[in-house]
Amino acid sequence: MTTLTHRTRRTELSKNSEKKVESEENTNQERSLDNEDSGDSKDIRLTLMEEVLLLGLKDKEGYTSFWNDCISSGLRGGILIELAMRGRIYLEPPTLRKKRLLDRKVLLKSESPTGDVLLDETLKHIKATEPTETVQTWIELLTGETWNPFKLQYQLRNVRERIAKNLVEKGILTTEKQNFLLFDMTTHPVTNMTEKQRLVKKLQDSVLERWVNDPQRMDKRTLALLVLAHSSDVLENVFSSLTDDKYDVAMNRAKDLVELDPEVEGTKHSATEMIWAVLAAFNKS
Repeated sequence: MTTLTHRTRRTELSKNSEKKVESEENTNQERSLDNEDSGDSKDIRLTLMEEVLLLGLKDKEGYTSFWNDCISSGLRGGILIELAMRGRIYLEPPTLRKKRLLDRKVLLKSESPTGDVLLDETLKHIKATEPTETVQTWIELLTGETWNPFKLQYQLRNVRERIAKNLVEKGILTTEKQNFLLFDMTTHPVTNMTEKQRLVKKLQDSVLERWVNDPQRMDKRTLALLVLAHSSDVLENVFSSLTDDKYDVAMNRAKDLVELDPEVEGTKHSATEMIWAVLAAFNKS
């Protein structure tokens, strides 16, 4: 009995130790995000999804382009990258049969809540899904692009409106009603132009004054945002205020960046695999 008791205690201590380590890892991930954003606004911290939507919104009109059919999947890709950067999910390790980023499944690392409704809703879906799915499949499921009626439950609904509501609560957008002849539409004009201009300048600088010509040396969140802005077809909005010469340089460098081979970049030291897996998924779609 004494030996059994000692074993039980050791098992409990081991489990408690694992939980403590996991908690510390998640805390370190959150601190890392704060450190990476240290050059940004001290008062407002935005998720990648909020930044992508803010870049895509027309300032005065308060809605995205009617012709943009890429931003929905771009926002879902942003959710996956955000969860990975917060230490909640990761890609399964590569094997002989599953070397490619697109073949590897998304696995749960921690189910602890993030405090963001969309992130936590996605986290619950990933936890409940068996068998596990790939990055590309998750983007399709979260967007609702599936022919399987049993998978429609994974679709995230009213994503733009929910993200816009978060931005309203953070004092960056406001809410208005606009009449479009046949229907009324809720719009969200930008009220805090300082925050949007800060975001635009950060991306402009990343491919101009602060260009390092090596994605592994770039700030991870800035790299992720460039990939997502390109995939969401809102990068034009970021560079439109530049002079012609700077515009050409910025677009060419951004193009060179997103045309890198995700399979090669994802295997490099300190690479964030989820960023490159999301890019690979968009390149294939």
